[in-house]
Amino acid sequence: MAEKKNKVKTVNIKNKRASFDFLLLDKYTAGIVLTGTEIKSIRAGKASLVDTFCFIHNGEVWVKNMYVAEYSYGSYNNHSAHRDRKLLLNRAEIRKLQQEMKSPGFTLVPTLLFIDENGRAKLDIYLCRGKKEYDKRQTLKEKEDRREMDRQIKRY
Repeated sequence: MAEKKNKVKTVNIKNKRASFDFLLLDKYTAGIVLTGTEIKSIRAGKASLVDTFCFIHNGEVWVKNMYVAEYSYGSYNNHSAHRDRKLLLNRAEIRKLQQEMKSPGFTLVPTLLFIDENGRAKLDIYLCRGKKEYDKRQTLKEKEDRREMDRQIKRY
């Protein structure tokens, strides 16, 4: 008998605004504690990371304002769309994050929500420092210059 291959649809939900608003420093990959209807909605691609952030409370990392649409086939067991969700990191990582977040200007920002090869939802979070207005202008200028160089190359 032929072995069945699992067709896993890739889910990559990005927070595109994060790299524009923040200087991304350290990356961490965390699991998320979800209910059954939440994981089904994420697998269907019905989630958003707009205006999300992470915070540490009682030695646990939580993500706030992450939108996961209610599952269309869910009944009375359906979840709240904007509830706080616990992230799974080991103690050493959490301690390191707590120490680094004590200094002003640092925050934790989720950038990517994806499903790993085992079918679990994971969240890439970055330790970030907010950009100043002139940093944002510099980023836009670099992006424009890259686009212009690509146009020049395509002409020749």
